[in-house]
Amino acid sequence: MEVTLDVEGNRIQVTTDRDGYFDIHLPLNKPLVPDQSWHTGTLDIIMRDERTVCAEVDIYIPPAAVDLVVISDIDDTVMYTGVANKLMMMYRLFFRKAHQRVAFPGVAEFYQALFAGADGQRRRPLLYVSRGPWSIYEVLEEFFQRNNIPVGPILFLREWGMTLQRPLPQKAEDHKSNLIQKMLELYDDLPFVLIGDSGQHDPETYARIVRDYPGRIKTIYIRNVNQDASRDEAIEDLAKEVTDDGCSLLLAADSVSMAEHAHEQGLISAAGLQAVRQAPSDD
Repeated sequence: MEVTLDVEGNRIQVTTDRDGYFDIHLPLNKPLVPDQSWHTGTLDIIMRDERTVCAEVDIYIPPAAVDLVVISDIDDTVMYTGVANKLMMMYRLFFRKAHQRVAFPGVAEFYQALFAGADGQRRRPLLYVSRGPWSIYEVLEEFFQRNNIPVGPILFLREWGMTLQRPLPQKAEDHKSNLIQKMLELYDDLPFVLIGDSGQHDPETYARIVRDYPGRIKTIYIRNVNQDASRDEAIEDLAKEVTDDGCSLLLAADSVSMAEHAHEQGLISAAGLQAVRQAPSDD
């Protein structure tokens, strides 16, 4: 299929792959509306039967004042998924509606504070990474909106490539690492904050990125979602390692601990910290 994108007079046409996925890198030959982060683009899609389908897309362009990029995992970092129990995780992933999904206490307030920055004016890019399939995008978008969590600007999922002949998703061990590396190259003049959880491989993945991109990762926040003392010790060892590269890694039981650290580091305002402290808990 052929896809044409128009953003305020800037146009480009690309061809999708066999599953309908596509990437667009749009050169800006005409200036966009100044002092505006979000822009609306128009997509014209020529289907295989020659029909043309039109759609609109929201496009985020960082403001000149942006000073930091935040990348966050979703599962067991923003919302409770329970990745340790694979069957329960798959049920929650595919069958629970947006209103049935549970956000961790204080996540919305913490991410709003990170978005705004210490002076409230930063409008930082918040990028979300998940190993879930693109088919749950709309559910996740509704979940973010219902819980007042800053949406996007980019919600990275992945193509699972499931067919009758191949009913299980393709392996994607490096999915998160590859996407973060692409964003480091895209925002090559900005430091990053990475947020994940202790349930799978986020600490190891993030520590490896710190080693591969020295000086680029300012802080790592890891939500502690297990009760394994040996796992905690392993993450604390990683925290000591990344310190040598000028990065701090915090293993935190809740959003308040992350927010307190972020405020100490000058990443969020005192008002942002107070909002996280006052957020309803799940007690």
